[in-house]
Amino acid sequence: MKRWRFFNSVYLWLALITGCLSAVTISPGWAEVKPSNEKSKSALTSKIRHLIEHPIASAQQLVQSPAPPNTPSAEIVQVTQVKANPTAKGVEVILQTSKGEQLQVTNRSAGNSFIADIPNAQLRLPNGDAFTFRSEKPLAGITEITVNNFDANTIRVTVIGEASSPTVELFDSDEGLIFGLTTAASTAQQPPQTQPMPQAEQPANQTQPQQPSTGDEPIELVVTGEQDRYSVPDATTATKTDTPLRDIPQSIQVVPQQVLKDQQVTRLNDALRNVPGVITSNGSSVNNEDSAFTIRGFDSGTTLRNGLVDPLGTQSLELSNIERVEVLKGPASALFGSGTPGGTINLITKQPLLNPYYAVEATVGNYSYYRGAVDLSGPLNDDKTALYRLNLSYKDTSSFIDFTHTQNLFIAPVLSFAIGERTKLTLEGEYTDADTNRLSQPAAGTILPNPNGKIARNLNISGPNRSDNFVHMDIGKIGYTLEHKFSDNWSLKNAFRAVFYHFDINFYAGTSLDPDQRTLNRVFIDSPIDYQTYNLATDIIGKFSTGSIQHQLVFGFDLSRIDSEYSVIRNNAAPIDLFNPVYNQSLGESLSPLSASSLTDALGIYVQDQIALSENLKLLLGVRFDAFKQTNGDLVANTESSQSGDAFSPRFGIVYQPIEPISLYASYTRSFTPAIGSSFDGSLFEPERGTQYEVGVKADLNDRISTTLAFYNLTRSNVVTADPDPNHPNFLIQTGEQHSRGIEFNIGGEILPGWNVIAGYAYTDATITKDNTYTPGNLLNNVPKNSFNLWTKYEIQSGSLKGLGVGLGFFYIGSRQADLDNSFELPSYFRTDAAIFYKQGQLGAQLNFRNLFDVDYFESASNLLTVNRGEPFTVQGTISWEL
Repeated sequence: MKRWRFFNSVYLWLALITGCLSAVTISPGWAEVKPSNEKSKSALTSKIRHLIEHPIASAQQLVQSPAPPNTPSAEIVQVTQVKANPTAKGVEVILQTSKGEQLQVTNRSAGNSFIADIPNAQLRLPNGDAFTFRSEKPLAGITEITVNNFDANTIRVTVIGEASSPTVELFDSDEGLIFGLTTAASTAQQPPQTQPMPQAEQPANQTQPQQPSTGDEPIELVVTGEQDRYSVPDATTATKTDTPLRDIPQSIQVVPQQVLKDQQVTRLNDALRNVPGVITSNGSSVNNEDSAFTIRGFDSGTTLRNGLVDPLGTQSLELSNIERVEVLKGPASALFGSGTPGGTINLITKQPLLNPYYAVEATVGNYSYYRGAVDLSGPLNDDKTALYRLNLSYKDTSSFIDFTHTQNLFIAPVLSFAIGERTKLTLEGEYTDADTNRLSQPAAGTILPNPNGKIARNLNISGPNRSDNFVHMDIGKIGYTLEHKFSDNWSLKNAFRAVFYHFDINFYAGTSLDPDQRTLNRVFIDSPIDYQTYNLATDIIGKFSTGSIQHQLVFGFDLSRIDSEYSVIRNNAAPIDLFNPVYNQSLGESLSPLSASSLTDALGIYVQDQIALSENLKLLLGVRFDAFKQTNGDLVANTESSQSGDAFSPRFGIVYQPIEPISLYASYTRSFTPAIGSSFDGSLFEPERGTQYEVGVKADLNDRISTTLAFYNLTRSNVVTADPDPNHPNFLIQTGEQHSRGIEFNIGGEILPGWNVIAGYAYTDATITKDNTYTPGNLLNNVPKNSFNLWTKYEIQSGSLKGLGVGLGFFYIGSRQADLDNSFELPSYFRTDAAIFYKQGQLGAQLNFRNLFDVDYFESASNLLTVNRGEPFTVQGTISWEL
């Protein structure tokens, strides 16, 4: 009793500290149900109905009315199949197992949902492909049924009602555990029976025939990993396996599909606004072709796509094929090899669906914004062993800055083939053809005072001709993923991806500002870039036990090649008057051209073990060895140099769960980044290192809302800096060090039916601790000490206005240094976004407002001549159709 009261007190306390709620309604009380035979059916049904129809309505009542905790049996019961069959009254969900009488059920209602947890069971399905079974609208009055592995020892059954929670009857039979579901809507649709079937001839607990009459097809469960909510329970980035977030000893946040839809996100910049501690450090929301980000104060140099490294992945101009964005905070070299210590961004793409799915949307907005997108999926054959998905989009837009124009064509096909019962092959491709611009202004007249006044917000320092300022990109990606199950416990995953980038970049860049502070000296840059990357990764994943200790082992290796070649042709250009610009002036003399190539080959071997010492104590151990070789060529001087190296990257983490919804964790992780070059004495540079210590707490406030509070201490060492010896001019040494420490908090999920939130706060103290060029103690650039994000939406759930909803977002970025010299500061800003939408059947309409109050703000800077503005007030309207 004391332990249960403690759980409810913690539960209430965590809900209150979020500061996002003025009142919290917590799910009804818990009840343990253990039906064992037909005689218990009546009492069981009455008990469940009482729980559903008389929910506890407040947190105070929950604290005052505890129920005894579960005492799951020691044996884990395996559920080998899930079926959903129509019945005369509704639908029944069957969890097939030979030990149905051993299953224990803890159930509750939450709003319109019925939720049942089976804490001594696991799904062990024949194909092993999915972690979620889902059936959409299987019955009048029911929106969705899902069955999944909530954690390693718990199956969760969730039934979402349209207007109210369904009526549930629970039976056990020789086939397994059966949930009988009915709703008021389904009962009303039943025709009257003039001669009711006697109870003796039609037992209520008997499974209905598998072959229904014509027009009443069996319900098919859709196997999918998609989530339609703000809270996502699992992620793959942190462990290369589908692991509950609460079991990961490191901070990781997921921006799910529903958030991307509600905010109408099409650019990575906008998606990452929802992640505390992630800040745009290059580029802006105006142009996205060269966006870069800092995570926990350091550049995010590691971007993945479905777990494979994509070195230029942040240049994702279109997210129409992205299912969700996962951000792992801190070093991750133990799994993914070379990378900066700040964190890892993993873009998870949409996968083919078993049932036909069709969606079309069209968007228009100010600044001549036009965009259309299509999402198609379904089976290619009758037995559904071949599936497809196709995402298409096209965008054409200008911006608030003069002479800018962006076009973007995007195509992303996916094919999936079931080769037997245990093997699946997925083929994926992407193609992007885009034209956009590079846009910046000097600090004097924007951030800093200028005696001539303020620089116009719409000033373009290049000119009206397309040849004066454009970035053209051709990006092609192709790859495959092969998955094979050797048994229920052992599987193989082999994946390959090749990426081809071609850039043509033309733009004017400022070189200096005259003393009059209105004349900007310029250079014209023409830079073609070719970039090819190849990545092959193979993982063997296995589950086994050593006595009572459970293990999930990942052993793998990866090979990668990065081949790049670029040229930079520079011409002096006529200066431009920032306050009275004259364009179309002829170019001056050509400066010394640059042309270089780089080829990097790398091999990584890694092993990881997720160890469950007990149900509430878990360890994560990992180590990786990397070897790399890089060859750099100067194509103008016709010279070549090469360097090789290796590195070990360890990882350790522990998770302790004193009660089921609370996880206390601590971790130690390291990263490495190759540092190419040598010191004066000829010794080669060691790889840069990142070392992080992190502790935190993760809490599931209920089954639909979760939160993480993290404290970290992160050091970047072996940073290359200038050699202080005056006898060694132009040489470098590896004595630099940078340090970041901070606090991060995030929360996401459904507060009440129809009311969702995703929010976060980050405090980041990132400084230079050792350097021979910059002053120790200087703050790292583009890193605010304080940042905050909140997006919340509410959708009316019933009545004549059902489907009408509104969204509201607040994004605060504190002041931050614009360069490592700390010579000037970017001011803080507070941006407000909003949305209003209406869904009726298959049709939807949506208005999104960004920067609602037209705040003039600045997203990032590189130096005194390169400041990137944020976008002004923007409105976009979208019409969508979904089937």
